[in-house]
Amino acid sequence: MAHAGLLQKLARIYASVAPENLGKASRVANYKSGVVVIHADNGAVAVKLRQMAPSLANEFSKRGVECNGVQVKVQALEIYQHSQAPTGHPLPAGAGRALTELIENMPDSPLRAAIETFLKRSARAE
Repeated sequence: MAHAGLLQKLARIYASVAPENLGKASRVANYKSGVVVIHADNGAVAVKLRQMAPSLANEFSKRGVECNGVQVKVQALEIYQHSQAPTGHPLPAGAGRALTELIENMPDSPLRAAIETFLKRSARAE
């Protein structure tokens, strides 16, 4: 229970000393053996925080936490929508009719085959 309280205190200190844009893209993850562990959402944030590590450690020490250093790790947040089918705009009914009429008057060709495939795959607005 004491460790959880310490982590909350570290999180409050971190929120007050870290630049706002970096604070939103990172969080205090752990504290072990005098080292504050911070998880960054991406590599760019991690690099910036690693550059700031000595000053962050100094700020933690100034505010009463025994801090020998700051360790930064990249720990991306879970992405909920890994792959989502692209949502296309439906083909207007008039355009669908016009393309159908067009291919009726075309000779067999790669263009005609492409338009036929397009019409089969497209969602149509009614």
